[in-house]
Amino acid sequence: MKAIINARIYDYENYIENGYVVFDKKIVKVGKMSEFKNDDYNIIDANGQLLLPNFVCAHSHIYSIFARGLSLPFNPKNFQEILDQMWWKLDSQIDNEITYYSGIAAGSEFLLNGVTTIIDHHASGVNIKGSLNSLKKSLVNDLHLRAALCFESSDRFPINDCISENISFYKRNKMNHVCGLFGMHASMSLSDKSLKMISKKLGDAPIHIHVAESEMDEEDSYHTHNMNIISRLDKFNLINKDSLIVHGVHINDEELDIVKQRNAYMVVNTTSNLNNAVGIPDIKNYLKHGIPVMVGNDGLSSSMATEYLNAYYLTHLRNSSPTAMGLGEIVDIINNAYEYVGRRFGVNIGKIKESFVSDFMLVPYTPFTKMNSSNAFGHIFFGLFPNFKPRDVYVDGMRLVRNGELTSKKAKQLLIESREYSDKLWKKIKEI
Repeated sequence: MKAIINARIYDYENYIENGYVVFDKKIVKVGKMSEFKNDDYNIIDANGQLLLPNFVCAHSHIYSIFARGLSLPFNPKNFQEILDQMWWKLDSQIDNEITYYSGIAAGSEFLLNGVTTIIDHHASGVNIKGSLNSLKKSLVNDLHLRAALCFESSDRFPINDCISENISFYKRNKMNHVCGLFGMHASMSLSDKSLKMISKKLGDAPIHIHVAESEMDEEDSYHTHNMNIISRLDKFNLINKDSLIVHGVHINDEELDIVKQRNAYMVVNTTSNLNNAVGIPDIKNYLKHGIPVMVGNDGLSSSMATEYLNAYYLTHLRNSSPTAMGLGEIVDIINNAYEYVGRRFGVNIGKIKESFVSDFMLVPYTPFTKMNSSNAFGHIFFGLFPNFKPRDVYVDGMRLVRNGELTSKKAKQLLIESREYSDKLWKKIKEI
């Protein structure tokens, strides 16, 4: 049994100025140092560092890590051309080996940023079958992260293979470290025939789909199908409980009412939306409709602290008000992710409490003003998030990061090997 002592403990609900945590795979005891009794524990002295629950990334594209530094002819005039000139070229050349090593590279970077649960939206044109198991092997088996995985079904790929990969993985993976969702790219890349096929096989699986990321997606739905995207998905009974409606930049109130009725989630990716110049999601309107919101990175920065900062500041900008969103709403959004993951994985996660899994991190922080239970999140948001870098990161009580470095020699070696596979991918793309 291990004990972290002399820590400032905060879990977005409770704050202990100087406390301890006794833990193994799960947390056994939490309390103030004045109450601590050493029962021959393996002691880890936090020396006043903050002890926080690890982050969740609610929408990512792991494979996109191999796009960094890739030089391609790129002069898009709209969102579709961004897909054509970059992302669809990239994913069309990905096989299961590249999928595996992209998981090693992205997963390692997430881990170093205190992100240990990842909800991923995968695409790989060379290998569809077995692709999610390849990602599971890197993220879950070899890096010991938690992952919810799905394949991005699209008419760009053989639709039967997409459906089979999603359903097979969903049915076979319902454990506390891995689960499946049903992935769909977007309305504009899926015909009615494909949606009907998916509907017949879907069962109770939640879908994970891009919706109205750009205006082009909504325009296509109205022009081709004479209805908005969410109504179209609902027509085929595709929006199950816990479905993830990603982006939603151009979604309307009628659609939000349906999302609410179906007990689905909105997942925003503000940094990516800025990068693609598609707009700013109306988080306040999602919340007004009573829809739980989570935050993803859409395959860009591995720092969820950055994503929370951008969601907050851009909501102020979109609503032309410095009080459009309060810190309490950001806390709610962070907790939404823990609640979602806890339900889908069947674990207690996201709190520093007895019986919760030992998924937490130690982060150096020196408060220059008084820190207490009433202002702890203000310190973390404005003082820590802009310079966020954990020292130690634990999953299931295992220390996976120590002093800012991966503890696993195997993971370090695999990370070096991953560079060979990024080179392989780049050569394939440039030959297209």
